[in-house]
Amino acid sequence: MRQAIQFLTILPVNAPPGQSAWAFPLVGVLLGLALAWLWPLKFGSLLIIILLAVLTGGLHEDGLADVFDAIRFYRTREKMLLIMKDSRIGAHGALALMASFVFRWQALAALQGDYWLRIPAVFGISRAVIVLLAATTPPAGEGLGRGFIEGLPSRAGSIAAVQAIVLAAMAGWPAAGVLLFANTVAILLIRRWFVTRLGGVTGDCLGAACQVSEAVSLGVLACL
Repeated sequence: MRQAIQFLTILPVNAPPGQSAWAFPLVGVLLGLALAWLWPLKFGSLLIIILLAVLTGGLHEDGLADVFDAIRFYRTREKMLLIMKDSRIGAHGALALMASFVFRWQALAALQGDYWLRIPAVFGISRAVIVLLAATTPPAGEGLGRGFIEGLPSRAGSIAAVQAIVLAAMAGWPAAGVLLFANTVAILLIRRWFVTRLGGVTGDCLGAACQVSEAVSLGVLACL
């Protein structure tokens, strides 16, 4: 748990290395609980999105920007992997970040139901998506993503799936079923896209998937 907090946030936990993927959804829940009290305040939904990025060090935002800067149908796999390693952000990455930020902010502002349960559920499910995608997809390229995927315990995907189901149930019925269906479709589409273009996933791909899951879940709860 300490290792997962250290990996997913900027908090100086100083944990020893270990296989922490099982705790990723729990870290998402803790982030949601830490920020949910802001939601009823004026500009509360905006503050939640900003502070979430601060607490996580922009880890997942960085992945989203790198993915949208890199992946093009006319580029080779090697070229796309090289662009992902570049710390600079291009126009497509900047547009993706703005779209993700604004969509999640507005969806959170329109959130329906018990926000004390639904906000932690959304942030927990999105971290479970990281583990599920990593557990079902081969690594592409070298770096942190490959090390994470190759170090996953054999049951990491199953544990993340169970946690995602429990977290979805926190949103109530029928929201739970729609959340699980929407995130399953999103994972399958994202996985196919990454495997087709890259042959697998990188750490940036996992971060981008987390952002997509948050947007999908918040959009579903706002609409319901």
